[in-house]
Amino acid sequence: MSPPRLVVALDFPDAAEALRFARRLTPELCGLKVGNELFTAAGAAVVETLVRGGYSVFLDLKFHDIPNTVAQACRSAAALGVWMLNVHALGGRAMLTAAREALGNAPDRPRIIAVTILTSMVADDLVEVGIDDPPARAASRLAQLAQASGLDGVVCSPLEVPLLRSQCGPDFLLVAPGIRPGSEIGERHQPADDQKRISTPYAAVSAGASFLVIGRPVTRAPDPLAALRRIHDEIAA
Repeated sequence: MSPPRLVVALDFPDAAEALRFARRLTPELCGLKVGNELFTAAGAAVVETLVRGGYSVFLDLKFHDIPNTVAQACRSAAALGVWMLNVHALGGRAMLTAAREALGNAPDRPRIIAVTILTSMVADDLVEVGIDDPPARAASRLAQLAQASGLDGVVCSPLEVPLLRSQCGPDFLLVAPGIRPGSEIGERHQPADDQKRISTPYAAVSAGASFLVIGRPVTRAPDPLAALRRIHDEIAA
Protein backbone atom coordinates (compact mmCIF):
# COMPACT_ATOMS: atom_id res chain seq x y z
CA MET A 1 0.00 0.00 0.00
CA SER A 2 1.31 3.45 -0.87
CA PRO A 3 2.10 5.80 2.04
CA PRO A 4 -0.43 8.59 2.67
CA ARG A 5 0.12 11.78 0.69
CA LEU A 6 0.16 13.90 3.87
CA VAL A 7 3.15 13.77 6.22
CA VAL A 8 2.80 15.44 9.62
CA ALA A 9 5.96 16.96 11.09
CA LEU A 10 6.47 15.83 14.69
CA ASP A 11 8.33 18.95 15.77
CA PHE A 12 8.16 18.24 19.49
CA PRO A 13 10.91 18.59 22.14
CA ASP A 14 10.63 15.08 23.61
CA ALA A 15 9.43 11.58 22.88
CA ALA A 16 6.55 11.56 25.36
CA GLU A 17 4.87 14.57 23.79
CA ALA A 18 5.50 13.33 20.26
CA LEU A 19 4.11 9.85 20.93
CA ARG A 20 1.14 11.26 22.81
CA PHE A 21 0.34 13.39 19.77
CA ALA A 22 0.87 10.50 17.32
CA ARG A 23 -1.78 8.51 19.17
CA ARG A 24 -4.29 11.21 18.22
CA LEU A 25 -3.69 10.54 14.51
CA THR A 26 -3.96 7.45 12.33
CA PRO A 27 -1.49 5.81 9.90
CA GLU A 28 -4.26 5.60 7.30
CA LEU A 29 -4.40 9.40 6.97
CA CYS A 30 -0.76 10.46 7.35
CA GLY A 31 2.88 9.57 7.56
CA LEU A 32 5.04 11.17 10.25
CA LYS A 33 8.24 13.19 9.92
CA VAL A 34 10.92 13.00 12.59
CA GLY A 35 13.35 15.89 12.30
CA ASN A 36 16.41 17.18 14.07
CA GLU A 37 14.68 18.53 17.18
CA LEU A 38 12.89 15.30 18.12
CA PHE A 39 15.66 12.94 17.00
CA THR A 40 18.30 14.84 18.98
CA ALA A 41 16.12 14.72 22.10
CA ALA A 42 14.77 11.17 21.82
CA GLY A 43 17.10 9.24 19.52
CA ALA A 44 16.34 6.19 17.43
CA ALA A 45 13.90 4.70 19.95
CA VAL A 46 11.14 7.16 19.03
CA VAL A 47 11.50 6.28 15.35
CA GLU A 48 11.27 2.56 16.08
CA THR A 49 8.18 3.09 18.25
CA LEU A 50 6.41 5.01 15.49
CA VAL A 51 7.32 2.34 12.93
CA ARG A 52 5.93 -0.37 15.21
CA GLY A 53 2.76 1.72 15.47
CA GLY A 54 2.21 1.31 11.75
CA TYR A 55 3.33 4.75 10.62
CA SER A 56 5.36 5.50 7.50
CA VAL A 57 8.23 7.50 9.00
CA PHE A 58 10.19 10.13 7.09
CA LEU A 59 13.53 10.66 8.86
CA ASP A 60 14.37 14.28 8.09
CA LEU A 61 17.97 14.71 9.25
CA LYS A 62 19.37 16.20 6.02
CA PHE A 63 22.67 14.29 6.12
CA HIS A 64 25.48 16.46 4.74
CA ASP A 65 29.05 15.26 5.24
CA ILE A 66 31.81 13.38 3.43
CA PRO A 67 30.49 10.50 1.28
CA ASN A 68 31.51 7.61 3.55
CA THR A 69 30.03 9.22 6.66
CA VAL A 70 26.73 9.91 4.92
CA ALA A 71 26.60 6.39 3.48
CA GLN A 72 27.03 4.89 6.96
CA ALA A 73 24.36 7.21 8.36
CA CYS A 74 21.93 6.12 5.63
CA ARG A 75 22.55 2.44 6.45
CA SER A 76 21.83 3.13 10.11
CA ALA A 77 18.64 4.99 9.22
CA ALA A 78 17.47 2.13 7.00
CA ALA A 79 17.94 -0.29 9.88
CA LEU A 80 15.34 1.66 11.87
CA GLY A 81 12.65 0.72 9.35
CA VAL A 82 11.99 4.22 8.04
CA TRP A 83 10.00 4.69 4.86
CA MET A 84 12.00 7.70 3.64
CA LEU A 85 15.13 9.66 4.57
CA ASN A 86 16.95 12.63 3.16
CA VAL A 87 20.37 14.12 2.49
CA HIS A 88 21.35 17.61 1.39
CA ALA A 89 21.88 18.06 -2.34
CA LEU A 90 24.63 20.61 -1.69
CA GLY A 91 26.79 17.70 -0.53
CA GLY A 92 27.56 17.04 -4.20
CA ARG A 93 27.45 14.12 -6.61
CA ALA A 94 29.89 11.83 -4.78
CA MET A 95 28.00 12.14 -1.51
CA LEU A 96 24.60 11.68 -3.17
CA THR A 97 25.75 8.60 -5.06
CA ALA A 98 27.28 7.05 -1.94
CA ALA A 99 24.07 7.65 0.00
CA ARG A 100 21.94 5.99 -2.66
CA GLU A 101 24.26 3.00 -3.08
CA ALA A 102 24.31 2.44 0.68
CA LEU A 103 20.62 1.55 0.61
CA GLY A 104 20.90 -1.22 -1.96
CA ASN A 105 18.18 -2.23 -4.40
CA ALA A 106 15.69 -4.26 -2.39
CA PRO A 107 12.06 -3.39 -3.23
CA ASP A 108 11.37 -2.41 0.38
CA ARG A 109 14.41 -0.18 0.82
CA PRO A 110 13.75 3.34 2.14
CA ARG A 111 13.18 6.04 -0.43
CA ILE A 112 15.99 8.61 -0.41
CA ILE A 113 15.46 12.22 -1.38
CA ALA A 114 17.65 15.34 -1.39
CA VAL A 115 16.93 18.75 0.08
CA THR A 116 17.27 21.46 -2.56
CA ILE A 117 16.68 24.99 -1.18
CA LEU A 118 15.07 25.42 2.24
CA THR A 119 11.60 26.96 2.10
CA SER A 120 12.72 29.54 4.67
CA MET A 121 15.21 31.01 2.16
CA VAL A 122 14.59 33.65 -0.49
CA ALA A 123 16.88 35.15 -3.13
CA ASP A 124 18.70 37.51 -0.73
CA ASP A 125 19.49 34.61 1.61
CA LEU A 126 21.03 32.65 -1.24
CA VAL A 127 23.22 35.58 -2.28
CA GLU A 128 24.59 35.77 1.26
CA VAL A 129 25.82 32.18 1.03
CA GLY A 130 27.30 32.61 -2.44
CA ILE A 131 24.45 31.27 -4.62
CA ASP A 132 23.59 33.86 -7.25
CA ASP A 133 20.68 31.95 -8.78
CA PRO A 134 17.12 32.65 -7.64
CA PRO A 135 15.57 29.85 -5.58
CA ALA A 136 13.74 28.19 -8.48
CA ARG A 137 16.84 27.99 -10.67
CA ALA A 138 19.01 26.73 -7.81
CA ALA A 139 16.41 24.10 -6.90
CA SER A 140 16.19 23.03 -10.53
CA ARG A 141 19.94 22.49 -10.79
CA LEU A 142 20.08 20.54 -7.51
CA ALA A 143 17.09 18.39 -8.45
CA GLN A 144 18.73 17.41 -11.72
CA LEU A 145 21.91 16.51 -9.82
CA ALA A 146 19.94 14.38 -7.37
CA GLN A 147 18.15 12.56 -10.19
CA ALA A 148 21.40 11.96 -12.06
CA SER A 149 22.86 10.52 -8.85
CA GLY A 150 20.10 7.93 -8.61
CA LEU A 151 18.01 9.41 -5.82
CA ASP A 152 14.24 8.92 -5.70
CA GLY A 153 13.32 12.58 -5.43
CA VAL A 154 13.84 15.89 -3.70
CA VAL A 155 12.43 18.16 -1.04
CA CYS A 156 11.43 21.45 -2.65
CA SER A 157 9.19 24.44 -2.12
CA PRO A 158 5.69 23.92 -3.52
CA LEU A 159 6.40 26.94 -5.72
CA GLU A 160 9.12 24.96 -7.51
CA VAL A 161 7.00 21.84 -8.01
CA PRO A 162 5.67 22.66 -11.52
CA LEU A 163 9.17 23.31 -12.89
CA LEU A 164 10.72 20.25 -11.26
CA ARG A 165 7.86 17.99 -12.30
CA SER A 166 8.25 19.06 -15.92
CA GLN A 167 12.02 18.50 -15.95
CA CYS A 168 12.25 15.35 -13.81
CA GLY A 169 9.28 13.35 -15.09
CA PRO A 170 6.26 11.72 -13.44
CA ASP A 171 8.04 9.17 -11.22
CA PHE A 172 10.49 11.47 -9.44
CA LEU A 173 9.27 12.18 -5.89
CA LEU A 174 8.63 15.83 -5.06
CA VAL A 175 8.14 16.34 -1.33
CA ALA A 176 6.80 19.79 -0.50
CA PRO A 177 6.96 21.45 2.92
CA GLY A 178 5.66 24.97 3.42
CA ILE A 179 2.05 23.81 3.11
CA ARG A 180 -0.70 25.94 4.63
CA PRO A 181 -4.44 25.29 4.28
CA GLY A 182 -6.16 27.73 1.95
CA SER A 183 -8.17 29.32 4.75
CA GLU A 184 -5.00 30.03 6.72
CA ILE A 185 -3.11 31.64 3.85
CA GLY A 186 -6.16 33.72 3.05
CA GLU A 187 -6.30 35.27 6.51
CA ARG A 188 -3.67 37.98 6.90
CA HIS A 189 -3.52 37.63 10.65
CA GLN A 190 -2.30 34.04 10.27
CA PRO A 191 1.51 33.99 10.11
CA ALA A 192 3.42 31.70 7.78
CA ASP A 193 5.87 31.14 10.66
CA ASP A 194 9.43 30.70 9.33
CA GLN A 195 8.27 29.31 5.99
CA LYS A 196 8.44 31.95 3.25
CA ARG A 197 7.78 30.06 -0.01
CA ILE A 198 4.44 28.44 0.77
CA SER A 199 1.33 27.09 -0.96
CA THR A 200 -2.03 25.46 -0.27
CA PRO A 201 -2.44 21.67 -0.28
CA TYR A 202 -4.69 21.75 -3.34
CA ALA A 203 -2.31 23.97 -5.34
CA ALA A 204 0.73 21.84 -4.46
CA VAL A 205 -0.94 18.56 -5.42
CA SER A 206 -2.39 20.06 -8.60
CA ALA A 207 1.10 21.22 -9.57
CA GLY A 208 2.48 17.69 -9.18
CA ALA A 209 3.69 17.30 -5.59
CA SER A 210 4.02 13.67 -4.50
CA PHE A 211 3.85 14.25 -0.73
CA LEU A 212 3.01 17.26 1.43
CA VAL A 213 4.73 17.95 4.75
CA ILE A 214 2.44 19.78 7.17
CA GLY A 215 3.36 20.85 10.69
CA ARG A 216 1.70 23.53 12.76
CA PRO A 217 -1.68 23.59 10.94
CA VAL A 218 -2.15 20.05 12.30
CA THR A 219 0.03 19.90 15.43
CA ARG A 220 -1.46 23.11 16.85
CA ALA A 221 -5.04 22.31 15.89
CA PRO A 222 -7.52 21.65 18.74
CA ASP A 223 -8.53 18.44 16.93
CA PRO A 224 -5.53 17.25 14.83
CA LEU A 225 -7.43 14.35 13.24
CA ALA A 226 -10.22 16.67 12.12
CA ALA A 227 -7.60 19.09 10.74
CA LEU A 228 -6.07 16.24 8.74
CA ARG A 229 -9.44 15.28 7.32
CA ARG A 230 -10.12 18.89 6.32
CA ILE A 231 -6.84 19.02 4.42
CA HIS A 232 -7.67 15.77 2.63
CA ASP A 233 -11.07 17.28 1.76
CA GLU A 234 -9.43 20.45 0.49
CA ILE A 235 -7.26 18.41 -1.87
CA ALA A 236 -10.19 16.32 -3.04
CA ALA A 237 -12.52 19.29 -3.58
